[in-house]
Amino acid sequence: MMAEGKMREIEERARSFFGDVNPAHDWHHVQRVTELAEKLAEEEDADRKIVQASALLHDIGRGKEDEGLIDNHAEWGAEKSGEVLEELGFEDSFIEAVEHCIRSHRYSKRPDPRTLEAEVLSDADNLDALGACGIARTFTYGGERGKIIADPDLPADEDESVAGKTSLNHLEKKILNLKDQMYTDSGLEVAEKRHRYVNDFVERMKKEMEGIK
Repeated sequence: MMAEGKMREIEERARSFFGDVNPAHDWHHVQRVTELAEKLAEEEDADRKIVQASALLHDIGRGKEDEGLIDNHAEWGAEKSGEVLEELGFEDSFIEAVEHCIRSHRYSKRPDPRTLEAEVLSDADNLDALGACGIARTFTYGGERGKIIADPDLPADEDESVAGKTSLNHLEKKILNLKDQMYTDSGLEVAEKRHRYVNDFVERMKKEMEGIK
């Protein structure tokens, strides 16, 4: 069994990549995803060490992508994580497993997960985009990029953009589709509850914009 000290080393190295990053993808996001991933791994009987290491390292390239320095943080993060784990003395099989988890965790631009551990990480990452945290992250991310909160003249069903031109439309066009992207039964169980929360929020916000509530 991997010593706890080794996992702390991974955590320290992972955290070093997070400086002045967007709050929607900061270290707190990594902590939440790690907690979710560990719980899903236990329920799904996945390798908890692979899952934990993958969760801690999964977004180390996010800051570079947001700065426009790389095109795909998942691909870059997988390669860099491999280097980190090699430096820390991990075996090739463990490194390859973690690299695949990270490479395939992204909602878009990803290969399909081909291991249970990769499915668990993907589910955990998507779960943090749902529920109350997901709503907060959506508006934080939109605000950082100057995206308006909502436009009553541009409902989601008339918004031709993929991710939504407003933060409210993003919730409808992307976030509310995440439930159907779950791979594990445990992930789906949590996703269904968080999905209902987001859906209720969207409907409430629409009514408030109409002056009904």
